[in-house]
Amino acid sequence: MLIGEVARRSGVSARMLRHYDSLGLVRPTGRTGGGYRAYSDEDIRRIFHVESLRSLGLSLHEVGRALDDPGFAPSKLVDDLVRRTRERLAAETALLTRLSRIDATEPAGWEDVLQVVALLQSLGSESAGHRQRAALSSSEEVRVPVEALVEAALSERDPHVAGALRWALAQSGGSGVALLAEGLGSPTAAVRRRAVRSLAEIPDDGATALLRGALTDSDIVVRRSAALALGTRGVADAVPTLVAMVVDGANDVDAADALRALADGPASADGTTPADRIATALVDRLARRAGSSVRRRLTQALAEIPGATASQALVDLSHDEDRAVALTAAYVLTLRAARQE
Repeated sequence: MLIGEVARRSGVSARMLRHYDSLGLVRPTGRTGGGYRAYSDEDIRRIFHVESLRSLGLSLHEVGRALDDPGFAPSKLVDDLVRRTRERLAAETALLTRLSRIDATEPAGWEDVLQVVALLQSLGSESAGHRQRAALSSSEEVRVPVEALVEAALSERDPHVAGALRWALAQSGGSGVALLAEGLGSPTAAVRRRAVRSLAEIPDDGATALLRGALTDSDIVVRRSAALALGTRGVADAVPTLVAMVVDGANDVDAADALRALADGPASADGTTPADRIATALVDRLARRAGSSVRRRLTQALAEIPGATASQALVDLSHDEDRAVALTAAYVLTLRAARQE
């Protein structure tokens, strides 16, 4: 079979077949009556073998070795092909992600494109200072894509850079909430912690809903961060965790402040006030034979809660065996009495 017919039937161009011939990869072994070189059935099978191996990403040199070297082991080469393919896919995915983020900023011209590229490069810099400046430089004119901000916030370890990234996310409104929700679903506790801290900076109903869900997280730091954020938003679901924080001495001052903010909420249908419910929760922990240090923290927390329930608890504590607890309770009662005059 002459080269033109082979090209038509195999789909391999005549030019490529001549190239194979010049490399010694597939040489026609037959002859026509006129002396022209022709491809035998075996040659054509070899052409299809070459094309099959090329489709796997092998170079022509590698194809030749695979077909002609009896001792050639395919496993190492296949492993290498797998590695190279994965690297290529990762590079292509990274490029696609970068292009999508640039497109999301709706650049008006190439100057905008270049500025976004520079910001993205700085955000991925090894320098904490560069990353922080990139987060803080987000503006209405050239804003860092929210996807890039979330990705950076969920991986950032430097506390100063992390704060800048949370600020930038808060400036973007609620557009990053859905992406942060994915962070809350991470199996890695550190990622969930960063996600909940970022959500705490976003005054959005969607963020609040996610923070409620985080109250049941398996990681105690995530639960505590969510409770502090929800306390400032007036969400009573945070009370049990906040009370536990006071007992445990974990950010107890902040937890007490959050409880104080929650105490100002409206009464329920049965007339019970949030202040009474919070005071009852604190008193319940006192009834569990709490040690002196715990009673001191609970007393300080009760001092911030208005209402009769908290006042009665303070009266009882003013006779506590721990002098520091008794003096604190008595002093708070004096202040309350003065305010009522």
